Amino acid sequence: MPQTPDDTPVAEMSFEAAMAELEQVVAKLERGDVALDASITLYERGAELKKRCEAKLKEAEEKVAAITLGPDGAPTGTAPLDGA
Repeated sequence: MPQTPDDTPVAEMSFEAAMAELEQVVAKLERGDVALDASITLYERGAELKKRCEAKLKEAEEKVAAITLGPDGAPTGTAPLDGA
């Protein structure tokens, strides 16, 4: 029975969903019991999932970096990401 990746478009996935599927893809590839064609498809899907996870992490890091703190150390809002 061929093992196929999820059909959900990667661009629509949350970080958590992409990471969970990426872990499944890696586990399937590590087992080595997947046919060559299916392995290639899984690898391609895994590369897309990795890229999505990296983009979502960068987005989160930029949001955290934009948080400004007041004199008492409490968050007061956000600053523009371009430094303006």
